[in-house]
Formats: sequence, structure tokens, C-alpha cells
Amino acid sequence: MTSKTSSCHVLLLSLLLLMSVMGAGYLCAPGPAGAQSERPTSAAGSTQQPAAEVRGTWSGTFFSKHSNVAPFTMTVVVNPDSQGRLIGSSTLNSDCLKGVQLEVTVTGSKVVLAGSDDKGDNITVRGTVDKTGTMLKATYILNGSATGRCETDGGTGSLSRR
Repeated sequence: MTSKTSSCHVLLLSLLLLMSVMGAGYLCAPGPAGAQSERPTSAAGSTQQPAAEVRGTWSGTFFSKHSNVAPFTMTVVVNPDSQGRLIGSSTLNSDCLKGVQLEVTVTGSKVVLAGSDDKGDNITVRGTVDKTGTMLKATYILNGSATGRCETDGGTGSLSRR
């Protein structure tokens, strides 16, 4: 009886070992023949897309997802600060937000502009720069200050390079 139990355990352990090896091989195997990676690569074989060039002046209009909220225009001048980080000085014609100093983050073609005004109202704009490098299609979220002067709002818009 011990011989059957022992054989069964050996068989079970062998099967588990085989499954773990096969599973690991399957996870590491390349995709189907002819499948290509969706990540862009450069001639040097890098898988990272170069960061979009966003320095300069961008201007555009944003539209709220709420029909009772008026659209607003925004102009942002993006330049490096003294430490080399990108910042944007903005002017807006919004009832809820005035000039905002924005931190600018660029990852490939994706751009995030985020900051707040002196009253505590803040905005985050997230978008993608097109292949020509001249249009940033984006969504925004605006959070009103603790004073209740403005409510949270969100919507879409675009900024064009001037």
C-alpha cells in the first residue's frame, strides 16, 4: 500500500513540477506568429516613445460636461523653471479659476498640466499631443475651493500650439 501511495505522490509532484515549468514557459513565450508589439520602438530598439516637445504657447477652449456651465478659454506658456522642470503660466477666462501656475508632466505623447490658483481652486488637464506636435486633445477636472465659490466640474477640450 505504501508503494502505491509513494508512487501516487511522486506522480503528483512530477505533474505539478511539469505544470509549473510549462506555465512559466507559456508566460514567457512570444505572442502568436506575426503579432507585433503595440509599443513604439526607435531604430535603436528602445521601447519608450520620445517625450513630446511641449515648450511654447498653447491656447484653446474647454467645454464642461454640464450644459449649464459656460466654456472657458485657456492659454498656457510652458517653459522650464530654474531646476529644468516644465511649468506653465496660464491665463483663463473662467468664473471658477484665474491665473494658475501649472506643473507640466510629459510621458511620451501624454501630457498632464496640474496646479491651483491663490484661492485654492485647482485644475488638472490630461491629454495626448498629436503626431504633428501641434494639438493637445484633453480632458479636465476642476475642483472648487473650500469657500464653495465653484463646484467640481469636468469636460473636454483642446489646446493648439501657437
